[in-house]
Amino acid sequence: MSRLYDLSSQALRALYDARVATPPVLDAAVRFPDARRFVDAWPALRDEAVALMDRLQAVPRFHELMAEQAAISANDEHDWRMFLLKVYGNDVTPNLAACPRLAELIASSPDVLSAALSFLAPHKRVPRHRGPFKGVLRFQLGLSVPLQADGRPAAVLWLADDEHRIGNGQALLWDDTYPHEVWNDSDQWRIALLLDVRRRGMPLDMALLSRALIAGIGTVARWRLPAMVQRPRGHEEPT
Repeated sequence: MSRLYDLSSQALRALYDARVATPPVLDAAVRFPDARRFVDAWPALRDEAVALMDRLQAVPRFHELMAEQAAISANDEHDWRMFLLKVYGNDVTPNLAACPRLAELIASSPDVLSAALSFLAPHKRVPRHRGPFKGVLRFQLGLSVPLQADGRPAAVLWLADDEHRIGNGQALLWDDTYPHEVWNDSDQWRIALLLDVRRRGMPLDMALLSRALIAGIGTVARWRLPAMVQRPRGHEEPT
C-alpha cells in the first residue's frame, strides 16, 4: 500500500510540476489573506493547544492516522502526534469543540481545507520527504516553540535546502511538495498549527483537476474519519 501511495504521489507531483511553478515559500498576504487573522490570534490558539498536553497520550501519532506515513512518523522512538480538526472539508467535531477560538477561525476561512495541531516530541526528527499534492499550500504557525540557548527556535523546517525557524506567533506559507524535513532539537514538545489551504491562481485545467481531487479525497476522508480520530483501546501508552 505504501509503495502504491509513493508511486501515485510521484505521478501527481510530476503532472503539477509541469504546469504550476511557484517557489517553496509564498507570500501569505497574497495567497492566503486570512493568515493574518490566525497570526493575530496566536496567544489564544497557543493556550488551547497547550491545554491538550494533559491528554496528549490520547492524541494519535501521525502514522496511526495514516499508515502510509510510517516512514516519516514511526522512523524513531520519538513521537509526532496530530490533533485533527478538519480533514479535506470534513470537520472533526469533538476536536473543534476542544479549541473554540481555533474552530471559529477555521469556520470563517473558506480556503482552509484541513487543519491540525502538530505535536513534535523532544528530539524527534521527521526525515526528508515531499507532499503529494500541489493543489494545496501549507500554512504553519508556531504556537509553543522551544528555544535554544541563543534564543533561536529549536525546531527547524529544512525546506528546499533552506533553514526556517518558525517561532512563537510566526508563520510561513510554503509548498510541501518541495523536499523538506523537520526536527526538534530540544527537551520540550514543539506545538504548531498546520493548515492546508486551497491554492489559487492555477491554470484552469489544473484548477479543475484540483477541485476534483479535493472532492475525492474529502469523500475518502469522510469514510475513514471515525477510525482516524478514535484511538484503539490500549494505545494510550506513556510518551
